[in-house]
Parts: sequence; structure tokens; C-alpha cells
Amino acid sequence: MINFITRYFTSLWAFITSPFRAIWRVICKIFPPREFTVMDTPRGNVYTFNQSSFWRFTKFCGKVGLIVWATWSTYVFVYHRPLLQKRTQQLEEAKSLHARQMTDLQKYLEKYNSLTRSLNVIDDKLSNDKKLTDKQKEDLMNTRIKTWGELDFLHTRLTEMFTNDDYTAEYTKLSELSIEFELTRAENEELKKKNAQLIESMQKITDADNQIVSTVSKLTTDNTEELKKSLTNINTTISGLGLTQNALIKNAKKYTNPFVGAAFSPLDFAKDLDPKYEELAENLELWHTLKKLNTILPLGAPVDKVRVTSNYGMRNDPFTGELKRHRGIDFAGKIGTELMAVAPGRVVSAGERVGYGTTVEIDHGLGFTTLYAHLSQILVNRGDWVRPGTVVGLGGSSGRSTGPHLHYEIRYKGIPFDPSKFVKE
Repeated sequence: MINFITRYFTSLWAFITSPFRAIWRVICKIFPPREFTVMDTPRGNVYTFNQSSFWRFTKFCGKVGLIVWATWSTYVFVYHRPLLQKRTQQLEEAKSLHARQMTDLQKYLEKYNSLTRSLNVIDDKLSNDKKLTDKQKEDLMNTRIKTWGELDFLHTRLTEMFTNDDYTAEYTKLSELSIEFELTRAENEELKKKNAQLIESMQKITDADNQIVSTVSKLTTDNTEELKKSLTNINTTISGLGLTQNALIKNAKKYTNPFVGAAFSPLDFAKDLDPKYEELAENLELWHTLKKLNTILPLGAPVDKVRVTSNYGMRNDPFTGELKRHRGIDFAGKIGTELMAVAPGRVVSAGERVGYGTTVEIDHGLGFTTLYAHLSQILVNRGDWVRPGTVVGLGGSSGRSTGPHLHYEIRYKGIPFDPSKFVKE
């Protein structure tokens, strides 16, 4: 052996390391040294780097190790993780079952102690109490038998607990039901208190509601009566036009324009409610409609200072002296007197008319129009919407006139009628 070593190897160390050197030579063949160059383009420099066989072999081993680690980690995650989760779940279930069993055991112990005490008390009474009647003794014996039955039940359950793998907690369920019952009872008591408070609040709301309904009803009734009075003065006039107050109210309910608003939407209440609400809704609707009607109708004078010089009806014509019907009312005034709209409406005519001179006519709706004649100047245009108090023109003496004044007419469906009641409403 020594001859073999000395013949082929220079030393014992060379003999021992020869396998490793042989392996290294194979590695060097597989991973020979490499030289690569890198060019620094901006500067134009060229750098040369050498990679030894050891460096290349180390990088290869690192890559192989990384691939092996990634493969093993993936395998563990895909295959072993669900098993670990399952074992963890089983452990939690076992802990939960153990906790329930311990709870049951404690409940059984408490029940056992309670039954034992009851049994001792019963035995003591039966042995020492000489005053017991037969009925009381019979009741005590029945109670004693019942207690023994409960003790026997406890024995059965305890045996089942330690011998049956499919045991389910009995007293835990009962205790949970007891807790739920107590919680429900507490919630019920709380609900009763809240219900009592709610009833008290509802009573206060009902009282307040009655007061509000009463106040609003009185308010609407008073205002309705007041509005009706303002229309009473013109009842004779509108009767002559073939109209009634009810007919006007009905028409006003549906009428709309930018200044009086839209039609009133009736309040709708359930039929099973107190009739007072229905009555209140009707009163509110009537009040709203009457208020709207009083706004629509051309009630009032078109001038600040009212001085009538000629009324509606038959009179001697100032030019011919013949008896002739005067179709409006004449108001005294100077040239330049401001003439105002008496109700909201739209200007339907603004210009010259034969005999009337410079005129303005306003449509107020429901068939009523007002005419201003003999003006010196018109301050509105045809199509304009005007509010009550809007100055539509200035007084003058244009047309067939004997002097400065305003000839004022109110017409229903184009036909003039006596406007005196409307002016003095």
C-alpha cells in the first residue's frame, strides 16, 4: 500500500486529496473560467472581467439551491398546510369539547351538592319532626323519590361523559338557554319601559296634535269667513254676470299663473283616521282657494286718490248731449297720474283704440279683464306679466275725451259690467 502511494503520489496528503482534485477538475471542465468585457458607452472605456470556475460553480449551486428550496416550500404549502389547518381545527374542537365537559362537570357537581342537601333536609325532617301530618310526610317522600331520580340521572350523565365519545354537553345547552331566557326577559322589561315611555310621548303628541288641529281649524275658519266677506260685496255683481261664488271658487282652484301659483293639491288622509283631519283638509283647501280668488279678481281702485267723476250706466254724452250708456267709471286725475294694476295678470293690449285713445288691457284670468283708457303714456308692453300695484301707464286725455281723467272698465268675457262694487270692495 505504501509502495503504491509513493509510486503514484508525491505524498500522503496528495493521496487523500486526489478524489477531491479529480472532482474539481471535472467541475473546471464543466465550468471553465470565462472572460467578458463591458463597454462604458458614454466614456468609450472597455472593462474586462474574469469569472473563475469557483465563482461560476458557486453561482450554479446557489441557483440550484434556490430552485430546490422554492420547490420544497411549494410542496409543503400545497400539501402540508391543509393538513396543518385540519390538525389545528381538530385541536380547537378538542379544546372546546373539553371546556364544555368541564362546564358540565361543574354544573353536575353544583346540582349534586344541591340535591344532596335537599335529601339530607328531607331525611332530617322525616326522622326528627314529630309534628308532620300524613299528607306532609307523603309530600316529603315524593320529593325524596324525585330527588333520588335526579341523582340517578346525574350518575347516568357522568357515566356517559367519561365513556361515550359522542357525548354532547347537556347542562351547557340548558345554561345557554337560561342565559338567552334571562337576556330575553331583560330585553322584554326594557321594551316594556320604552313602550310605556312611547305611550306617554304619544299621548303628549296626541294632545299637541289636537291643539294644533284646533288652532289651525279656527285660523282657517276665521280667515275663510273674512275672505268670504270680501267677496260678499260683489255677489250682486257676479250674479248679474251669471256667476256664483261657488262657481268662481271652483274655477279659481284650477287656475294657475306665475303670480298666484299652481293649483292646490288636496290633502289626502286615510279613511280610518279621525274625521277632524278630513274637515281640516277641506277647510285648508277652501281657505287657499278663497285667498287665491281674492288675488285673481280685479278688486280695488287703479289710482291712489279715488275721486269718481262719472259712474257706470246711462248718462248724457258730453259731446252730443244724447243719452248714452257709459261702459266704465271715470276717475279724476291730472296728466301724468300713475295708474296701477289692481290684480296680477298679463297685458293683452297696449296701444291706440278708436274712441278710447291710448289704452292698456290686462287679462287677470277666469274671464276678467281691466281696461285703462285715455292714457298719456304706456309703461308696459303687450305680453308683460304685472303684479298688483305695477304702474301700467300715466293719466291723460287721449282719444274721445273732454279733459284729463282715467276711463276704467272691468270686463267679463269681453263684456263690460258695472265695476263699482269691485272698486269699493
